[in-house]
Amino acid sequence: MILHPAIIALFLSSLLMVVLIVYAAWYGIRVLRNWDITSGSDLQLVLERRTYLISIILTYVFAFELLSLFLFIYTADHLHTLFIGAMCAAGTLKVNDYGYPTLLFKVGNFIEAGLWLIMNHADNQAHDYPLIKKKYLLLLIITPTILMEVFLQTKYFLLLRPRVLTSCCGTIFRPSGNTLSGDLAALPPIPMEIAFYVILAVNIATALYFYLKNKGGFLFGVLSLAQFIISVAAVVSFISPYFYELPTHHCPFCILQGHYGYIGYPLYTALFGSVVTGTGVGMLSPFKNIESLSKTLPPFLKKLALVSIVLTIAFLALVTYRILSTDFILQSWKSVTPA
Repeated sequence: MILHPAIIALFLSSLLMVVLIVYAAWYGIRVLRNWDITSGSDLQLVLERRTYLISIILTYVFAFELLSLFLFIYTADHLHTLFIGAMCAAGTLKVNDYGYPTLLFKVGNFIEAGLWLIMNHADNQAHDYPLIKKKYLLLLIITPTILMEVFLQTKYFLLLRPRVLTSCCGTIFRPSGNTLSGDLAALPPIPMEIAFYVILAVNIATALYFYLKNKGGFLFGVLSLAQFIISVAAVVSFISPYFYELPTHHCPFCILQGHYGYIGYPLYTALFGSVVTGTGVGMLSPFKNIESLSKTLPPFLKKLALVSIVLTIAFLALVTYRILSTDFILQSWKSVTPA
C-alpha cells in the first residue's frame, strides 16, 4: 500500500466507521424487535437512552461518509502522477479491479447516508419518535453497503503499487460499445442536452409546486433521482467536453483539477446535494400527516425543497454559463467523423 496521509486517513477512519456502524446496527435490530414508546419497561428505558448515543454516533459516521466521497476522489486524482499513463483520477482508479467499484459504492452510500441524516433529523423533532423503526430499518439496509464499500476500498489501497502501467482517461472514456464509460461517452450530444434541460426544468417546476402547494413531494423525490442519473450521463456525454473544449475528451474527473479551476468540486457538490435533499422530500412526504410530525415536518420539507431548488439552479447555471461563454460547439460523432 502507498503510505500517503490521505490514504492512511481514509483507511483508518473507515475501519473505525465499520466498528461504529456494526455496533449501531446491532442495537437497531433490538429497536426493531422491542421498541414500544408506550411501555415503561426497563428494556424500553435502556433502548431510549441508547438511541440518543447511537444517533450522535451515526451523525458523525454518516457526515464523514459524505465527506469521504470527495476525499477519495481527491486522493485518487492527487496520486495519478505515481502511475504510468494516468492523467487524473480516472487512471488511478483503473490501477486495479477495486477502484471503480469502490467509487460506485461511495456514490450510493453518499445518497443513503444523506437520506438517513434527513430522516433522523425529522424523527428527533417529534416527542414520540414516530420514524425510529423506519430509520433503523434504513440503517440495516445501509450497513451491508457500507461494509462492502470499506472492503473494496481496503483491497484497492492494499493493492496499490507505484509505477504501475494504467489507462488514461482518454482511453477509459473513449466512445465505444464495450464499456459503460464508453457507452456514456458515445451518447449523442443533442438528445442528451434536450433530456438534461427538460428533466431539470420539470424537476425545478415540481419542486416549486411542492414548495408553494405542499403537494407532489413523492413525485419530486422520484424526479430528483432521475435528474441525478441523467445529469451524471450528461457530464460524460456533453458537459465535460465543453469545459475541455475538446470533442474527444469526456472524462468526468479532469474538471476536478486546477487546470480547470477545480470547477468539478462545486459542480458535483451541487449535483449530489440536490439529489439528497430532493429525494429526502420524497422519502418523508408520506409521513407528514403523522400527528406528532404535523407541525414540524412540513416546514422542514419546504426547507429541503428550497435547498434542492437552489442547488439544482446552481448546477444548471455552472453548466449553462460554460456552454454559452465558449466558442466551442460540440457536434455528434457522426458529423465529425470523415466520410
